[in-house]
Amino acid sequence: MTLETATSNAGSLPALLAAHHGLRAIGAPGEAWLDGAGLQILAGTTATGLNAHGIGRGDRVALVLPNGPCAATAFLAVASCASAAPLNPAYKASEFEFYLGDLQPRAIIISEAEAGPVLDVAASLAIKLIILRPVNGGSAGQFILDFSAIAPAQARSPGLAQASDEALVLHTSGTTARPKIVPLSQANLAASARHIATSLALGPDDICLNVMPLFHIHGLVAACLASLAGQGSVSCTPGFNAFKFFGWLDQVKPSWYTAVPTMHQAILLRARDDAPAPVGLRFIRSSSASLPPQVMAALEQKFACPVIEAYGMTEAAHQMASNRLPPGARKPGSVGVAAGPEIAIRGADGFVGVGQTGEVVIRGPNVTAGYANNPTANDGAFIDGWFRTGDEGMLDADGYLFLTGRLKEMINRGGEKISPLEIDVRSPIRCSAKRSRRWWCCARAWRRARWTCANFSRASSHRSKCPGKS
Repeated sequence: MTLETATSNAGSLPALLAAHHGLRAIGAPGEAWLDGAGLQILAGTTATGLNAHGIGRGDRVALVLPNGPCAATAFLAVASCASAAPLNPAYKASEFEFYLGDLQPRAIIISEAEAGPVLDVAASLAIKLIILRPVNGGSAGQFILDFSAIAPAQARSPGLAQASDEALVLHTSGTTARPKIVPLSQANLAASARHIATSLALGPDDICLNVMPLFHIHGLVAACLASLAGQGSVSCTPGFNAFKFFGWLDQVKPSWYTAVPTMHQAILLRARDDAPAPVGLRFIRSSSASLPPQVMAALEQKFACPVIEAYGMTEAAHQMASNRLPPGARKPGSVGVAAGPEIAIRGADGFVGVGQTGEVVIRGPNVTAGYANNPTANDGAFIDGWFRTGDEGMLDADGYLFLTGRLKEMINRGGEKISPLEIDVRSPIRCSAKRSRRWWCCARAWRRARWTCANFSRASSHRSKCPGKS
C-alpha cells in the first residue's frame, strides 16, 4: 500500500506523511535518520500487514512500546490506517486490565523484548499480540511486524484512514472520577499539528529533541506530528534523563525541545553554572503545567533563547494557546494567545469580558467530538458548542490567557479558597528554608493530592499538575 495518493485526503495523517519529502523525519541520538520517503513506505507496509490480518480503519490497536524512534514510527504507521492506543509500558497488571478492558483493542503491538504484565493480561483478555522488531542496521524507527499470532483475515474497512476516522485514543487521568476515553479523529490531529507548527514557525531545518513519553499527547502531537507538519524532524530519546540531556544536545544539535516544567527544573539543576550556553537552540517550549516565571527566566538566561509557554489538554489534541515567538510578546505567567481553537471565558451567566475570571472554554477543528461511550460526561463537557476545560482563567486586553486555577482542584482551608497555581508559582527552583505556615499547609495538601493522582495514573498523564493538562 502506498501513501502517494493520500495527499488528496487532506486533514489526515496519511496526507501529512505523504507531504513530507525531507531527508530527515525520525531519528534518535546515535542513529541514522529515517527520511520522509522511508517513513511513508513504513506506514504503507504496516497498513498492508494490518489489513491482511483483519485490522483496518476504526479498529483500535494498543501500543505498549518503550520510548524511542520505533514508538514514534509505530504510532504514525498505525494511526495512518487504524486507531492507535499508546499505553505506558510501566503499567501494573491491574492498570493494563482496566485500560485494555476499556479500550477493547483488536491487537497489541509490543517490542520483542517485552516481558512485563501486559503479556499475561493480553492472554487473559484474549487479545492477540503483534511483535515489533527493529531493523538491525537500519535507519532510526524502522521495524518489522510479526503477525504470526494472528490468523489472516479481511479487514472490514481496509485502506488508508480518512479525515473523519478515529486516529488516536487516550484516557483522561481520572483525577476526579473514572478515566474517560478521549477519541481524536484524523482531522483533530492534523489540525493540531498544523496549529503548533504555525505558532512555532517550524520549517525543514528544525530538529526537535523529544524527551516526552510517547504514550502522552504532548510528545505525540507537539514533538512528533508538529515537527513533520512543519517539514522538520524529531529525534526520539529513550525517555527523559537529566544526566544525559546535555550530551543529547551536543549529539543531535536540535533547534528546540518541548517538556513539562518538572523536566525543565531538573535540567536547570544539572546545568553547570560556568558552562557556556548550548549553541543552536532557537527556542524552548513548555506545556502540560504552569511554568513558574522564575524558571522561565532561569531557562532563558542559561540557554540564551526564548521560552515559549503553551497550554494544552488531551481533549484539544494538545495545544490551545501559546505565547508568541519574538518579536511577539511573551508574558510570564500567561499561557499565551489562542493558537488553534477559539478561546473564551464563561461565567455563571454567560461569557465575560476582558479581565474577568471564569471557566476557559474552547471550540475548533482540533477539539474532540466527545468522550467515547459516555453521554453523561459529554452532557457536562459541552455548552452551546463550546468544550468546557474545567480550568479557571481570564483574558487580558491583548488576548493573553492567564490561568488562575483548576475549578475542581481548589484547596479549601478553613473556608479560604486557594489555587494550587499560587503554590506552584511561589515555589522556587531551590526551596527556601523559610515559608509561611499557611503556605506549607496548602503545599502539603496539594502535594498529597498530586501524590494520590500520580499513584493512580503514574507517568501516563501530567494532568494532575495544575493548570495545564497536556
